[in-house]
Amino acid sequence: MGNIKIHLQQWAVVLVMLSLLASCKSTSVVTDGTVDENVSAKSVIRNHYYNNLSFKTLSGRMKIEYQDGATSNSVNVSLRMEKDKAIWISAPLGIVKAYITPNRVSFYNKLDNEYFDGDFSYLSQLLGTDLDFNKVQSLLLGEALFDLRDQKYTVDIANNNYQLKPKKSGDLFKTLFQIEPQNYRMATQQLSQPWNKRLLEIQYKNYQKVSHWILPNKIEILALDGDNSNNIRLEFRNMEFNRALNFPYSIPNGFKEIALKEYGN
Repeated sequence: MGNIKIHLQQWAVVLVMLSLLASCKSTSVVTDGTVDENVSAKSVIRNHYYNNLSFKTLSGRMKIEYQDGATSNSVNVSLRMEKDKAIWISAPLGIVKAYITPNRVSFYNKLDNEYFDGDFSYLSQLLGTDLDFNKVQSLLLGEALFDLRDQKYTVDIANNNYQLKPKKSGDLFKTLFQIEPQNYRMATQQLSQPWNKRLLEIQYKNYQKVSHWILPNKIEILALDGDNSNNIRLEFRNMEFNRALNFPYSIPNGFKEIALKEYGN
């Protein structure tokens, strides 16, 4: 039972992390995928934000694979979301359910009669960088975790992508972004603290077209913190936009509240 409990808690954390999608505009820039060696960093950044999405609801299924060096698991979950307002996720048989809003992260575990109701602090610990609603939704949509318009970047060509590096290195962490040339979505983004042996690397293996929207299809996440590593692979399936959805969720009576800090033990 102890191993089952730990695995369910890990899945609950991963489910929460999968949860936040939102966006801005529907007009997009699409090319034939050929890199322009004369393009400016400013142009790449402008097109990246020009290709933000716009939708009311999104629903479908996601496959999650999780490995931390000691355990390896895979599960399919149902996903429902209303942009900027609510995310509802359910594991098979409703054993674990999660409900997320911009100010709330909540899930419960029926097998152990436990629930959590809190914030993003553990996700920040899991991935080695401070996370909030905006960063998580950007991660899942193939958008930069930080606003690229806030500083100046150099642009190079790497792996047939546009690679952006800040002209002024950050004091707290180093960043690197690669943007694919066809839809100007993220190909890779890295955040690192070499002096603390911490790295967060997010790779977008491919994108899918759903109606006229471009969504990530497969995402691979590597989080290193010293000698500890977490690998998370996400795959979006059967996605549909703008269906009428409901979000049934309530923490059952009698469940015991749990603290996410317990998961790191």
